[in-house]
Amino acid sequence: MKLLLLSNSTNAGEDYLGWPRQLIHSFLLENNIKTAVFVPYAGVTINNNDYEARVAEVFSPMGCRITSVHRFPDAVQAVTDAECVIVGGGNTFRLVQLMYDKGIMEPVQQKVLAGTPFIGWSAGANVACPSMKTTNDMPIVQPACFDTLNLLPFQINPHYLDAHPEGHGGETREQRIIEFLEVNRKITVVGLREACALHYDDNGIKLIGNRPMRVFRYHTVPVEYEPGSDIDFLLSPTA
Repeated sequence: MKLLLLSNSTNAGEDYLGWPRQLIHSFLLENNIKTAVFVPYAGVTINNNDYEARVAEVFSPMGCRITSVHRFPDAVQAVTDAECVIVGGGNTFRLVQLMYDKGIMEPVQQKVLAGTPFIGWSAGANVACPSMKTTNDMPIVQPACFDTLNLLPFQINPHYLDAHPEGHGGETREQRIIEFLEVNRKITVVGLREACALHYDDNGIKLIGNRPMRVFRYHTVPVEYEPGSDIDFLLSPTA
């Protein structure tokens, strides 16, 4: 497989897809990608046409023509013929609901497992996991199920934050992940901080960015891994 999974699209005060632009360009070049099918379904507050245009504005100067899956009369065929699949961020519940409703969850999975490059950010990184259960999003709709693409044997929590604001009485992100592990004890969770990405290819998986990621396992003290660390252990289902 060839995966580029981004924690977030945009840092505060930066252009849209500003921080990962060079990563994306390198990924497109190394995989000789000239066209891509874009899945806009997570964009609840932006319509499909506008979301497509926003992404195309970033990818076009890189020599990659973006077409949203909603443009095609047959979404499944569009995915089947895709040179690359890109899944944008937004609300993961809405994304998963529509991927099932449009019948593309399994076709995307099969295409990517067969070697078609995949780029996802935020919700788009979430769906690369076995399930969407480590999303941060509000359940604004009810998907057919929580199972997602299962491209990786671990979960990602995008936008991972360490902060516990003064006066905040709710759970921290770490506490929420520990809750997940209490009832999903055999799976690892990666807290992927903003401006960080996971890159996967035939050479293994690596963390890219300027911040460490936080790895959670059931009844185990969380461990930080810096960019450049050997994290191929995550690819083992028993990690």
